[in-house]
Amino acid sequence: APAPVVTATVAPTAVPTLALTGGERSTLVPSKISTYVPWGHFSDITSIIESKMFYPIFVTGLSGNGKTTMIDQVCAKLKRPCYRINITAQTDEDDLLGGFRLINGETVWQDGPVVAAMEDPNGGVLLLDEIDLGTATIMCLQSVLEGKGVFLKKVNRWVTPQPGFTVVATANTKGKGDDNGRFAGTNIMNEAMLDRFPVTLEQQYAPKTTEKKILHKVMKSLGEIDKPFADLLVSWSDMIRKCYFEDAVDEIITTRRLVNVATSYAIFGERKKAIEMAVARFDDATKEAFISMYDKLDGDTIMTEASADVVDADTATRFDLTVSFDEKDTVKMKGAKWDKLGKKWYVTGDDYRSDRDYWNGWQATPVAEVAVADEKCPF
Repeated sequence: APAPVVTATVAPTAVPTLALTGGERSTLVPSKISTYVPWGHFSDITSIIESKMFYPIFVTGLSGNGKTTMIDQVCAKLKRPCYRINITAQTDEDDLLGGFRLINGETVWQDGPVVAAMEDPNGGVLLLDEIDLGTATIMCLQSVLEGKGVFLKKVNRWVTPQPGFTVVATANTKGKGDDNGRFAGTNIMNEAMLDRFPVTLEQQYAPKTTEKKILHKVMKSLGEIDKPFADLLVSWSDMIRKCYFEDAVDEIITTRRLVNVATSYAIFGERKKAIEMAVARFDDATKEAFISMYDKLDGDTIMTEASADVVDADTATRFDLTVSFDEKDTVKMKGAKWDKLGKKWYVTGDDYRSDRDYWNGWQATPVAEVAVADEKCPF
């Protein structure tokens, strides 16, 4: 008997299967992140996407500095659907534009995330994440990057982008490859594709003041607020970055890793352990150097006790407590924290001022923190 003929049909485009993003269109507007702090190019990207003009953006910068999150949160602010595709060396036309899938015994055409973003009536934002990891197969996006639409040759259909559709790409390089091996797998991108991005935005790491705000928010969301430790972490990462840019060390502490340290601290309640867990992925020499840097900074952060008439209780950042061993659980449940280095229980200035009478029962002493001065790379 002759083999049965499989009919190629086209799946309804109203509810596409998004192979690389997942979910239906209604779920693709990102949620706002309560701990996010807008900075850098956030306002510029907001202006571009809010204009609903087709204006592809190439965002480049070192890893872990918030490039992808920035795009995500711009879309959340503007309530625009974000179609994020994580580009890899295996990403091809079938992944991007769509292809035939075997569903219930039938070969069915299903649109890819690029087509879904182009046809989204709410103005889809196509996010090509880590675009410099792609190969020549992503050149199928040339006409998409021109804003002209794309022809799906396998089903003989022309796709016209809806108003508001645009493209944002992120990368660790500028598409010229990476000779030092820090970003393994990145490729030299086709110049014709790069030329289709009218603007390139270089994203640096956030300023120290911004990173402090980020860590303060993260710690607050985790219920483990330790502003002195957060400020110390920012000074520590800043010193390491100076060493990195001077080629004194091969590794770097990213903003993402600082957030991981804050999370570890919320879980274990130990500063040093949180640091050690964060740098464990590095080689032994680098790990020891980073821990040594932290120890030096932590040792140079002096907490100077003073009487209430010297340190203003309304501006003090911390209040040390007189707590016996049997009383430690009581104050801990109320929000007090243990300073492992100083071997004292303390509360933050905000906690103290929210319930002065209670904390004064533990002989709360206002403390003035001496900020850590900026230092040059010690190597």
